[in-house]
Amino acid sequence: MKPILYTWGTPNGQKPIILLEELGIPYDLVRIDIGKGEQKRPEYLAINPNGRIPAMVDEEGLTVWESGAILFRLASQHGRFLPVDPQARLDALAWLFWQVGGPGPTLGQAFHFRNREEKLPYAIERFTAEGIRLYTVLEARLAEVPYLAGEYSIADMACWTWMRNGPKMGIDMAAFPHTQRWIDAIALRPAVQRALAVTFGG
Repeated sequence: MKPILYTWGTPNGQKPIILLEELGIPYDLVRIDIGKGEQKRPEYLAINPNGRIPAMVDEEGLTVWESGAILFRLASQHGRFLPVDPQARLDALAWLFWQVGGPGPTLGQAFHFRNREEKLPYAIERFTAEGIRLYTVLEARLAEVPYLAGEYSIADMACWTWMRNGPKMGIDMAAFPHTQRWIDAIALRPAVQRALAVTFGG
C-alpha cells in the first residue's frame, strides 16, 4: 500500500512531503485543515491522539505521528537520507532532534506573538532573542559543512522548513550568510520544489 500522509501547509507539515518527494515514492495526501479544526476531529484523533499535524500510515499499515518520527521512519525504511557512517548518522539525528525541540517551538512562538493584534513586547523580545541564538548555532555548523550531517539528510529537511522563514520571525538573514547559502541550495532541489507545489497546490 502507499503511505497516507495527513498534513497541512505549515513548516512541520511540509517536512514529510519533502522526504516523500525526495524518495520518489507514490503516496496519498490527505489535507487536514487546521484553520477549521479538522485536526481535532475524532477520526483524526484516532490516528494522532495529540491532535496536531502531520501523521502517517505507512506502507506496512503502521501509524506514526510527530514530524521527526515520520522522517526517521521513512528514511529508515528506504535506506536514504540517513547516513550510514555512525558519526554522521548521530549528527543527523542530533540536528533533527535539535529542530523539533528548539527552532520549531521557538520560531513558532516568535511568529505567533509578532502577528497578534495585541502586542506583548516581552514575549516578542524573548522568542526573537532565542531565535537569533538558534540561528547562530546553525550558522556555526554550516560554516564547517555543506549540510548538517555532512551530506544532505532528513536533518536538513526538518530544519529548512523553519529556518527559511527567518525574516517572518524578525531574523536579519544578512547576519547568517552560511545559513542563507544552505537555504538557497536546498530550495533549488527539484524534489523540494515539487513538495512546495504539492503543499500549496490546493
